[in-house]
Amino acid sequence: MKLINIRYIISLLLCLLSSAGVIAQSEDIMVNGIVKNSTGQPVEGVSVLVQEKTQGIFTDKEGKFNITCSGNDRLVLKKAGFNTVYIAAYEIKPEKPIILNESLIEAGDDDNVYIPFGLRKKREVTATISTVTDADLPQLPLSTLNNALTGRLSGLHIQQTGNRPGTDDATFLIRGRSSYNSGQSPLVLVDGVARDFVDMDVNEIESISVLKDAGTLSWYGMNGANGIIYVTTKRGSASSTKITFDAQGGVQTPVTLTNPLKSYAYAFLYNEARQNDGLSSQYSQQDLVGYYTGEDPYTYPDNDFPSQFLKKVSPVQRYVATVSGGNAFARYFTLLSFYDQDGLYKGGNNANYNSNTNFRRYNFRTNLDLHINKNLDVSLDVGGRVANLRYPRDGNTSFLNTIFTTPSNAFAVLNADESYGGSSLFRNNPLAMLEARGNITDVYRTLLATANVRQKLDSWLKGLSLNLFYTYDMTGLYTSGFTQNYEVYELASPGNYTRFGNQSPLDYASSTFSGNLRNNEFWAGFDYDRNFNKHGFKFSTRVQRAVSASSGRLDDKREGISNRLSYSYNQRYFADLIASYSGSQNFIKGNRFGWFPAISAGWIVSEENFLKSSKFLDYFKLRGSYGLVGNDAIGAARRFAFNNYFTRGGTQYFFGTGYSNVPNTAQLELANPDLTWEKAKKASLGFDTRFLKQAFTLSADYFHETRSDLLTTDLSSGIIGEQLVQINAGKAQYQGVEGNLSFTKTINKVTFGLHGNYTYVKSKILSLNEEGGLPDYQRQVGFPIGGVVHGDGTVRRFLIAEGLFQSEEEIAEAPVQRFSGAVKPGDIRYKDINNDGVIDNLDFVSTNYSDIPTAYFGFGGSAKYAGFDVSFLFQGVTGRTIQINSLVNSGTSNSGYINQFSAYRWTPATAEEALYPRLTINDRTNNTANSDYWLRSGDFLKLKHVELGYTLPESTTKRLKLTSCRFYVSGFNLLTFDKLGNLPIDPEIPEAGFNSSYPYLSTFALGMNLKF
Repeated sequence: MKLINIRYIISLLLCLLSSAGVIAQSEDIMVNGIVKNSTGQPVEGVSVLVQEKTQGIFTDKEGKFNITCSGNDRLVLKKAGFNTVYIAAYEIKPEKPIILNESLIEAGDDDNVYIPFGLRKKREVTATISTVTDADLPQLPLSTLNNALTGRLSGLHIQQTGNRPGTDDATFLIRGRSSYNSGQSPLVLVDGVARDFVDMDVNEIESISVLKDAGTLSWYGMNGANGIIYVTTKRGSASSTKITFDAQGGVQTPVTLTNPLKSYAYAFLYNEARQNDGLSSQYSQQDLVGYYTGEDPYTYPDNDFPSQFLKKVSPVQRYVATVSGGNAFARYFTLLSFYDQDGLYKGGNNANYNSNTNFRRYNFRTNLDLHINKNLDVSLDVGGRVANLRYPRDGNTSFLNTIFTTPSNAFAVLNADESYGGSSLFRNNPLAMLEARGNITDVYRTLLATANVRQKLDSWLKGLSLNLFYTYDMTGLYTSGFTQNYEVYELASPGNYTRFGNQSPLDYASSTFSGNLRNNEFWAGFDYDRNFNKHGFKFSTRVQRAVSASSGRLDDKREGISNRLSYSYNQRYFADLIASYSGSQNFIKGNRFGWFPAISAGWIVSEENFLKSSKFLDYFKLRGSYGLVGNDAIGAARRFAFNNYFTRGGTQYFFGTGYSNVPNTAQLELANPDLTWEKAKKASLGFDTRFLKQAFTLSADYFHETRSDLLTTDLSSGIIGEQLVQINAGKAQYQGVEGNLSFTKTINKVTFGLHGNYTYVKSKILSLNEEGGLPDYQRQVGFPIGGVVHGDGTVRRFLIAEGLFQSEEEIAEAPVQRFSGAVKPGDIRYKDINNDGVIDNLDFVSTNYSDIPTAYFGFGGSAKYAGFDVSFLFQGVTGRTIQINSLVNSGTSNSGYINQFSAYRWTPATAEEALYPRLTINDRTNNTANSDYWLRSGDFLKLKHVELGYTLPESTTKRLKLTSCRFYVSGFNLLTFDKLGNLPIDPEIPEAGFNSSYPYLSTFALGMNLKF
């Protein structure tokens, strides 16, 4: 089946290639041209090549050339020290010189930087932008792209949050957080359009940039305050037809996984917990002996559910084929890819369906650039994907919770009569969940279409062009599967079983269409690009309208106008003025639009006379920016919170003489007509430099942001019995530094490089409405934004733990702790913050602990010798805190909250080395309260990626009719260094492999890359 999929990919690609090759033919013509530099002097020795062909000549002393080619051909003009020029043959005239510009530092062929609806050379960029190209991205069989970016871009913090097939989740932050509300994720743009990129194939991508300061973000006005991840996709080859094929196969293996207690240990500790609660033992001595000997697995079962139902490895594979090329009139890039990721579940064989989780995705893309005539260019892009995600009927969460938290002695998976085991307390049987409950298959279909038209208006004004841009995106979800139910039987006495549940036969589950979403964006405007001697002007203006429509809700609409004026003098001094006027329907009419201006500037200092003679410094640019950006995703309690709303139901009343009650109508929180967006004032100052013959490159920035009008609680009097939704009275800030350093050198035949990036950022709450009478030590003003993740939220206030009580005498002398009925030796002792002799809610303290790191970084290197190459990448964070309360105290009352960590509890015999409090079942409030006892350092350093490759020599590839052939082996998530000691968890995703979370995974793969 998988080989058939590959054949389909190759066949479709060949069809697309043949169709793309049908380009208008014309007779050969003689082309006469002349090449000059920017000062008007002829350039000798310029290579003039016909695209897609090997023929070529060089210009003579007068810069002239003559070449025979088709009128449809595209000529490529190259010379060292100059930027390459691509020009259609029919556009070349003897009387019109072709200008070849000298290649300045950071203005070469490979120095393009994409900005919103624009393109600049690096030296022209005055804003702070970090970029990785497709050559920097690893070829890994991963279900999402987000984790492949980890550690590669300064200012971008990526935290992995999940590992399930098809849901390799992660969160993004750019330069930390300056708001304590939700809606802090950056805006993701693909080719300038708000689209998700994590499900794209890496071979679709030309570059990924992180836009971080007001110099670029102000273009997007009310949507840019959180930063932007700007993705550009590949387009047709600039010089020749290229065909590539990538194949990867590998395995994924769990790194962190719960190690459940054996039945004897579990029963022993369960008895101990009951005794600590003053209760009798649950298990007799005979039971303990039975669990210890394991002679009767039906009466005294001893399961290792994770080992029984999780595989050691699961397969993963990826195949990608691309074709690109074209001529003077049309250029194209086409991609087809197939990705298949199996889950770790095992068992549950069923002839009718498979319940093991699995993810398959098919990606396709065609980017077509048409040069209609000398004044009109049209780009048509079509892309999309089809993704199939399969999982058990009860869901991954329920299944994982069953195998991770069900006690090993709960029941025999299969009874002696082959019926499913279970009990009155534990009715989920993992084997039955896989083979007798059915499954679910979600099919996601996404279609993305873009049309971009550029009409030159040189006849009106030289350098002026009209631009139209329109997108049509559709996404839908189709859910289907099988459903059935099973019975479980508990052994009551030898040969006698008690049944729980009701069995139902296999049936098709109801199929549903949901998640249908349509997004449209329309941009229209003008560009002006003109040079006057040493003066350069670029101006862009766009009107935007965006609509997002989905069934079951009102449309989301955005409108605005964006403007950017760029000025350069002598390619040494640069300035940009940006201003947008954008609005959102999240606010009341008359208060929906706002202005978002910004200014940025750059100065190539190294080209001044006082630095030109420096032998150490090759290039040095200063740049800075300041501006205002907005965020309308403010996390209000409800949509359209500027309106009053009423609800029916709830308490019912009797009126008149009748006996029928009448539903009441109640008003929700009072509306806030003054509701407005968050306003972020961003400042950034930095430099870019190259030195020691450009072997080293260094960029560094200082940044500061103050964000105002944050939503916070309304503290006005509630005398009328209603509260306002929320008000814009909050304020916060962050500031920090970031930098990038790289080194490249070739010694003899060895080329090696080192690179690294570092970001340090600290945030602070400046204003936040808090309850009156709150003690100063519980106020959050002045503390960092964020908190320690716990459950579905974050915790910022903690009790201060002072170890464990060791005796009744200590308890008698200590303040009274009112979090449980009775405090005993082995319980956590807390500090009396307000010295009132009582430990209660007034003893919680606001702290600096946060899940958001204060610093994050990445560093790596590469080396090449002959046909061999190797590369590696490390990623790390510091200043991060995690909690283990939900791990150590996991479980339910049915399981007694006994787990693998319970072995390290306090007892009189283990008092000195105990890691955790005594065991209890009924009275756990004292020991499970939020306190710093359960906090641990979340700092880590990870070997994120290693790749070793070998490229066949050119003599061999020529015999194979190939341009190149490379084989490689790679690994992802390989090693972790942390401060957790012997705690067997991952510091990035602490619950991975525990409770109900999919295990943390390492990936190992073999790959092959062919180029034709």
